[in-house]
Amino acid sequence: MQERIRRTQVLLRELGYEIQEGEVTEDSYSAGFVAPDGFQAGFFIDSDSKFLELAFTFTFGNIMADFVRERIEEMLHTLYEYGCYLSLQIDQQEISYTIFSKIYFAGLNYFALKETIRDFRDAVDANQEIFEIQMENEKGASYGDS
Repeated sequence: MQERIRRTQVLLRELGYEIQEGEVTEDSYSAGFVAPDGFQAGFFIDSDSKFLELAFTFTFGNIMADFVRERIEEMLHTLYEYGCYLSLQIDQQEISYTIFSKIYFAGLNYFALKETIRDFRDAVDANQEIFEIQMENEKGASYGDS
């Protein structure tokens, strides 16, 4: 697992991302990564999994439940288009909607991670449009546009 963590961190840094301090347990590792343009997401490594997972979470107050519900079909279609999947959690105070992407460790290299992150970010951007959320992220070299 230590080799997976090191390899992931090296590749993310090579892509221009800053790694935020992570949390290590005996079975998993989780941390955040930040692009120079301000985009932030998390990544997870589980010792029992053969995949590196990327995650981005939207959180809404429960008062927005109908707003989110009306957009579920469009959200699912968009995630399918970019090869991502979701987790939707609803409790009494908020709705958390997390977009996930993953890449097989056996195929993890600079270019594969670059393409996976590009699709992941496109899925996040598309969902921001669905939710009519205005973000001020600029695309650049770290985004994979070079």
